[in-house]
Amino acid sequence: MEDFDALSLEENHRLARRYWNDRNFFPAHEAWESCWKQSKGTEEEELFKGLSQLGAGYVHHRRGNPHGTKTLLRRGLSRIERFGPERRGLDLAALADAAREHAGVVEAAQEAGEEMPHLDPPRV
Repeated sequence: MEDFDALSLEENHRLARRYWNDRNFFPAHEAWESCWKQSKGTEEEELFKGLSQLGAGYVHHRRGNPHGTKTLLRRGLSRIERFGPERRGLDLAALADAAREHAGVVEAAQEAGEEMPHLDPPRV
């Protein structure tokens, strides 16, 4: 994995999108976490924090952790919703819709004692 802290915010955002679209959610989460640190004190700090949390939510899904999945998807959702339908080339509306739906599906499966459902996050 890259040394995200040594890269620019723009490069980290580009890499995060690439990793996400390749379904590599852990490095996407890490790259957006670096963007979050790099944007401290700006309006976009919450955007990058939310994107990082969405990535972490899908990491938890892959690891079979329903509590971590639904919790981080909802945290990320609460942050990215503030930025409208599109920001920095991302379809935030589609991401928000997916996070909301996926958190609910995971929670319902958990409450029913079912296995972790398959989730298909949207491309960014």
